[in-house]
Amino acid sequence: MARIKDDYRALSGRQKAAIFMLSLGQKQSGMLFERMDDGEIREISQAMSGLGSISSNIVERLFVEFADRLSSTGGLVGSFASTERLLAGALPEERVNTIMEEMRGPAGRTMWDKLGNVNEAVLANYLKNEYPQTVAIVLSKIKTDHASRVLSVLPENFSLEVIMRMLRMEAVQKEILDHVERTLKNEFMTNLASATRRDSHELMADIFNNLDRNTENRFMTALEERNREAAERIKQLMFTFDDLVRLDASGIQQLLRRVEKDQLAMALKGASEDVKELFFSNMSERVGKMMREDVEAMGAVRLKDVDEAQAGVVITAKELADAGEIVISTGEDKGELIY
Repeated sequence: MARIKDDYRALSGRQKAAIFMLSLGQKQSGMLFERMDDGEIREISQAMSGLGSISSNIVERLFVEFADRLSSTGGLVGSFASTERLLAGALPEERVNTIMEEMRGPAGRTMWDKLGNVNEAVLANYLKNEYPQTVAIVLSKIKTDHASRVLSVLPENFSLEVIMRMLRMEAVQKEILDHVERTLKNEFMTNLASATRRDSHELMADIFNNLDRNTENRFMTALEERNREAAERIKQLMFTFDDLVRLDASGIQQLLRRVEKDQLAMALKGASEDVKELFFSNMSERVGKMMREDVEAMGAVRLKDVDEAQAGVVITAKELADAGEIVISTGEDKGELIY
């Protein structure tokens, strides 16, 4: 742990106040905290949590009258844990939680915040096996828009039971809330992390998809020399602009409705003849003619601009596939999707 400078003169007023509060103990510091506003508490708490190790010399100089007692400790340690314990003895729990959450930032998010990033179908699939009262507690703690989506995909009779429990719900005891939170952390979030761990080849395929053409070719050539099997696997999983030939007419028409005209023209500038023909054949004669003229009128364009435009079209195609609006055939199974 970091150690603050031994130079007493280098200490700021906030650091001196933080050392003072740490050394007083819970009861005495609590009396002082009660006389402070939230801003003052937050400033001292922030300084307290960042002190690290404090030499006994610093403590002795700051508290001469308590030198004998403090010097025997060898110093103090300021941390999130010690700060939270000290605040807990003087302030209501909700106020302590708010202050500590602000200090920790995103890394200190609660379990309920983390649940907000879990897909509603995944969360509902877990909750449908729990008691309605437990589900009611969970839904009362997460954001209302997320709770509504989870509720809508739960079995209807079960959802109604949960709604009734939520309507009758009173203040939940801290012990019960802690138990639910621990269960979610130990069972659901742990299993979710394991289940959603991506295959390394899939991850690399997505990364390669986002590289410009020259960089992708350079990396792929080097990878083929070191591990041909891995390179072939990544190639199979990659989805490029040329792979749009796997779309049927309906899929191409859906894609045409979602892609900007200028983006498509730039993308087609560097496309193979097969892909160009696929798009043009799914446009009306008038629109197809105008698009051809736009592509030809561009003249020389930067490869980087073409790559970016093609990547944008591919991303749109993947989004449509994920939403079930189009099917991208692998050639082996017409119902299989490529992600």
